[in-house]
Amino acid sequence: MATRTFRIAVIPGDGIGQEVVPEGLRVLDRLAARSGGGIAFTYESFPWGCEYYLKTGRMMDPDGLERLSAFDAIYFGAVGWPGVPDHISLWGLRLAICQGFDQYVCQRPVQLLPGITSPLRNATPETIDWVVVRENSEGEYAGLGGRNLAGRGPDREVAVQSALFTAQGCERIIRYAFDLARTRKRRKVTSVTKSNAQQYGMTLWDETFQRVKAEYPDVEIDQWLVDAMAARFVLRPETLEVVVGSNLFGDILSDLGSALAGSLGIAASANIDPERRHPSMFEPVHGSAPDIAGQGIANPIAAIWTISLMLAHLGLKDEAQAVMDAIKATTASGVVTPDLGGTARTFDVTDAVLAHLDD
Repeated sequence: MATRTFRIAVIPGDGIGQEVVPEGLRVLDRLAARSGGGIAFTYESFPWGCEYYLKTGRMMDPDGLERLSAFDAIYFGAVGWPGVPDHISLWGLRLAICQGFDQYVCQRPVQLLPGITSPLRNATPETIDWVVVRENSEGEYAGLGGRNLAGRGPDREVAVQSALFTAQGCERIIRYAFDLARTRKRRKVTSVTKSNAQQYGMTLWDETFQRVKAEYPDVEIDQWLVDAMAARFVLRPETLEVVVGSNLFGDILSDLGSALAGSLGIAASANIDPERRHPSMFEPVHGSAPDIAGQGIANPIAAIWTISLMLAHLGLKDEAQAVMDAIKATTASGVVTPDLGGTARTFDVTDAVLAHLDD
């Protein structure tokens, strides 16, 4: 049997990213060992992040995108650290990769895992099981705007932040959401906007949604304003399946969903170029968490779940499902870190996942 080798660029980044990324790589190595030579993963690690910035004045090398383009996927940890302004760390690394590679889909699953208690008193794994599809290339994070009139004094300065919505950008993310819904147990897409107040970009989104939905008569739809949608996440989670929203709304709502599922420590995401012109990037959502970094208690489930998303993108469906099954068996057995009410340490959780992979 010929070996299928996948080249993975590894960017641990900052804080707990440096702790959880190695745990995800342990899972990949175990899958390769179990394959009997069928698959292999090779890694190249890049030291980019805030520490790199403090040494060099750059979050990543000038030729970073060119170097990353040769890989099959990018495995990213976290970005951000005290001493480096957040807008510099984010725009200098994560957004530079997402926008540079036109990874216009950010896919974030929300699922209550077995053995985990949701803050919602009546929540079950059946009622909390949906996916947020976030537009990842324009919208409110397009980076358009500026600051002016600073010379008139700090109380007179003006800042303008413009959201960019294009018909093409809206259509491609909405179409992705509809295609994804066709693979889910319930074919349903819920669109989230704020078109009552944002009468230009968000109405373009709404009109595009109406146009695209005509091509998917087999898919049920909902359209909600974002404030009502936040309430719906809490009050009617069982009505959700695929939620599609702009860059900002998708970001906020997916974090809310992960909190309802127990912890940001289990929140996985995939930044995808569906056309596969460039490598896609896979990252846990939890951030660098400076408050717990170095203590050995960071939850590795998000990073391991992210590995499952990467495997699925690489065409390794069975391996992706095996990782998810092992995660569920681990949480069901009560081996969880303090953010989920447990006492396990980071490596304990990964050890349990590996043991269930071998079952």
